[in-house]
Amino acid sequence: MDRRKSLKLIVTGAVAGPAAIAGCKPDDKKGENAISEPKFTIDRNPDELKYEKELLAKEKFFTAHEMATITILADIIIPKDEISGSASDAKVPEFIAFIVKDMPNHQVPMKGGLRWLDMQCLKQFEKSFIDCSSAQQIELVDQIAYPKKAKPEMSQGVKFFSLMRDLTATGFYTSEIGVKDIGYAGNQPTQWDGVPDEVLQQYKLAYSEKEMNECISFKK
Repeated sequence: MDRRKSLKLIVTGAVAGPAAIAGCKPDDKKGENAISEPKFTIDRNPDELKYEKELLAKEKFFTAHEMATITILADIIIPKDEISGSASDAKVPEFIAFIVKDMPNHQVPMKGGLRWLDMQCLKQFEKSFIDCSSAQQIELVDQIAYPKKAKPEMSQGVKFFSLMRDLTATGFYTSEIGVKDIGYAGNQPTQWDGVPDEVLQQYKLAYSEKEMNECISFKK
């Protein structure tokens, strides 16, 4: 699978457009998957906060089986290593569950793709994706992870996995774990150490002791 260095490039172009994969409507009964009042730990624009609370308060779009599948796929795409945690450690599955509510155009491709994945596993291994061994899961993923190498009959799976990979990379590299993984430090305050000595000497100037102590003296 693609490693972090190549996945970081996906973020600049994510999220991918919807895949043309047949899907199905959620089969959970109304209310069974409703979640509790979301909690936010940072200040938000009131309208934005209201919108996000409304999205989070909606019934879950994915079933427990589908979420388990998404978690395995996400961790195959971005596994845990010596640098940082995995996609699931960064709560990428939860991110994807939120995104499909915020961007409904991803709902059919994701639902259809997850079902397609299970159907392929049933054909090849006689069990669903989450019940397959790690080796079997990787074997199937390898059939759809590389568009130029994939067989024509796997085109639906290729489109689904491309979307899944884009969503995973986006979720991971916008998380706290992902930001640390790429070493992004954000805006940092500058430090001015005053006019260089050679310039002060050229103009026969010098800082007073007070200026040195109060204006241009920094602790390294």
